[in-house]
Amino acid sequence: MSEMNLVSKGMTTCAGCPMELIGRAAVEVLGKNTITMTPPSCAAIITGNGDETGWGIPSIQTVLMSLPAFASGVSEALRVRGIDDVTVMGFAGDGGTFDIGLQSLSGAIERGHKALFICYNNEAYMNTGNQRSSATSLGAFTKTTPTGKKESSKNIDFMLLHQDLAYQATASIGDIQDFKRKVKKAKEVDGPSFIHVHAPCPSGWYFPTGQTIKVGRLAIESGLWQLWEKENGKIKINRKKFDLEKVNEYLSLQGRYKNVTDEVIEEIKKEVMRKYEVLKKFEELDFI
Repeated sequence: MSEMNLVSKGMTTCAGCPMELIGRAAVEVLGKNTITMTPPSCAAIITGNGDETGWGIPSIQTVLMSLPAFASGVSEALRVRGIDDVTVMGFAGDGGTFDIGLQSLSGAIERGHKALFICYNNEAYMNTGNQRSSATSLGAFTKTTPTGKKESSKNIDFMLLHQDLAYQATASIGDIQDFKRKVKKAKEVDGPSFIHVHAPCPSGWYFPTGQTIKVGRLAIESGLWQLWEKENGKIKINRKKFDLEKVNEYLSLQGRYKNVTDEVIEEIKKEVMRKYEVLKKFEELDFI
């Protein structure tokens, strides 16, 4: 398999799947000297569960709650052997990051293992049929929130600001060059890094399969997904201009919001501004 094709062609992911695009973009930057691992999730489609895998690099299928522990072990084994040119990449969805894998992720970061953790956030347990996760957005339909989720999504990025990450960033399938730039930065740091990637899911969000990138871009343009990064203790907001009026367009494209009320839409917009104002204050600090 060529270095430019480190994920096999013809994968059986859903049409328009952002997870596959994120994985392909990540390994395109990281190169063949990469070891990846995935939990049971949509990404398991690439990793496989037998003798065959869709990755063109060494890959491991972990248990759902312990991917970062697996990554810690591989990272330590490489360190003991004096191998410093291999990237360890944990690749998990929101279920394996926000919820079931959070304790393990926090521990791996606290111990300072050199690994890149990428969370592709499709805002629900999509691999098992679209059940609510703590990443599910306010007002969104899932099989377990049929009248719309009543709570806002967990702000895992602000939570992880309190841990000693060597590099931290948000990214989106709607700006793949920004994502690749951030993967390159994460590859070069000495310590744990975390990139949280917005991953609009046609199957679970109920929009046409050809509109994945459009939905991702609208999330950025509306301010619903804010791009920023933290390195050397400093936060930098990558995109400061957004249009709250595009929130309505973003929501209207997705069937999961078909029953959302005007009151919930207004609360969503207020949430956008609250997060942005906090980010601006963080950016002004000398160190966080």
